[in-house]
Amino acid sequence: VGAPPAPRGQRGQHVFTRDNVVAGVEQSLVRMKTDYLDVVQFHSSPSRQTLEEHGALEALLELREAGMVRFIGMSGTLPHLMDHIAMGVFDVFQIPYSAVEREHEAAITAAAQKGAGIVIRGGAAKGAPTEGKQAGLQWERWRQAHLDDLLDGMTAMEFILRFTRTNPDLFESGEAARKALSRENPGQMSILGASGRSPAKTLSMIRRRARVHGRRLAWRFGWQRSGDRSVLGCAVRASGGVAEPQRARV
Repeated sequence: VGAPPAPRGQRGQHVFTRDNVVAGVEQSLVRMKTDYLDVVQFHSSPSRQTLEEHGALEALLELREAGMVRFIGMSGTLPHLMDHIAMGVFDVFQIPYSAVEREHEAAITAAAQKGAGIVIRGGAAKGAPTEGKQAGLQWERWRQAHLDDLLDGMTAMEFILRFTRTNPDLFESGEAARKALSRENPGQMSILGASGRSPAKTLSMIRRRARVHGRRLAWRFGWQRSGDRSVLGCAVRASGGVAEPQRARV
């Protein structure tokens, strides 16, 4: 609200002050003709000091307490994201993640363990490596890892989306979000998090391919899924309605 307009093609500046947060929420309430906003989140992953020094976080917490905002969130990235999670005040985190952008995997796990909802951004890897999108960091990582060998009849985009959806921490955070909303609105279907449907067929396919090709990304990028040294080895086994991580033997 209080930031000057950004030049065309550039990102706008964010103003992390108490007055700006309050003005932004009040403006949205008027424009949307509603009494409350479901989610209000900070962008640009500001440091804890930035959030606190001019009262921006305090203002949003007070708005939540007053019922004008239901949940508060953070669109976060490293290096500040782990600090945001440790603060224990955010209900939901928007985090970049895909098969070729796994730097925040441990942060997703940490947020899910705190009971926060997870909204994935970049889950389709910005379209890489589909035609017309073969440029940038995501495409370069796909190309270097030779992931076309894993497709076995799938399109590249299908593979990327399947990989994103089978992160078990997304099921855990989705279940937590559904429970939180169901306490407020019994019978209401939550759209936050994963659908909760069993991904058995998808996981079986990914695990089969992991046995053959799974070490490639780990060797090339030094990645590993939290608590599991295989690459695609975190599967979800539905047992009594509870999703639990399970190592795929590679």
